[in-house]
Amino acid sequence: MKKILITGAAGFLGSHLCDRFINEGFHVIAMDNLITGDLKNIEHLFKLEQFEFYHHDVTKFVHVPGKLDYILHFASPASPIDYLKIPIQTLKVGALGTHNLLGLAREKKARILIASTSEIYGDPLVHPQTEEYYGNVNTIGPRGVYDEAKRFQESITMAYHRFHGLETRIVRIFNTYGPRMRLNDGRVIPAFMGQALRGEDLTVFGDGSQTRSFCYVDDEIEGIYRLLMSDYSYPVNIGNPNEITIKDFAEEIIKLTGTTQKVIYKDLPQDDPLQRQPDISKAKEILGWEPKVGRAEGMKKTFDYFKTLSKKELKKTEHRDFSSRNK
Repeated sequence: MKKILITGAAGFLGSHLCDRFINEGFHVIAMDNLITGDLKNIEHLFKLEQFEFYHHDVTKFVHVPGKLDYILHFASPASPIDYLKIPIQTLKVGALGTHNLLGLAREKKARILIASTSEIYGDPLVHPQTEEYYGNVNTIGPRGVYDEAKRFQESITMAYHRFHGLETRIVRIFNTYGPRMRLNDGRVIPAFMGQALRGEDLTVFGDGSQTRSFCYVDDEIEGIYRLLMSDYSYPVNIGNPNEITIKDFAEEIIKLTGTTQKVIYKDLPQDDPLQRQPDISKAKEILGWEPKVGRAEGMKKTFDYFKTLSKKELKKTEHRDFSSRNK
């Protein structure tokens, strides 16, 4: 049985990856320090013999006994509320955490896939964004702690690939949504849906003309799986190129939820990307991958999930001024 370590395993994407690799017949070692993750996302797996959980911070030395075939590094705060609240931890998990896991991969002779992000493109001057675009990032702005953590992560991963001959993969993840997202994490979809469920007006920042492209989680996980199993070592965009303005998206949410709220507008946060759309030519060519789930279908599944949350969970949801942001 192949063995895989998944960091950030109790988070949104990490937990879906645990499910996927269990279903593929792997022995899954899940690791999370639970700063932003939630054990309820993976509690259904604890009864399985081929699943084990380590409560551990990857910025500390990482040890896994025995053989290890693959590593997926998904440990990182990934929402504006998180990385603005814990900026130093965000930088450390991108730098020290990645260094520790690359070292572990080298020791175990394991293939490692690093979760990067469309945020490395910053507020792009090229549209749509290709993997060859270097980005337009404000290194000292409030978002820089996340953007630069991911850019460093890519650099050190490629250094290990070139210098040590390590088998590495890099996925650049664009907006992804689906069940297990946290309502209080500041990303646009849970922010809008949380507001709708609480009967609040939907908050759009700026004039709403900024664009995003949303990929359903099942499609994202399929792309990540195919990249891990491929022979391609350089970054690959995985996301849905179907672009929509935030204003139009807010109207879609109001229609989906059947609510009567209106859209209200506030000032755009600093360095908020005005355009976000992946060029997925490489994913199509190299992986034979493209998204299958349409936005209407995916949003209904996501809204149905949020409706199952308790009133207590909805009430404790923090709404901050980030709901127009890419992440």
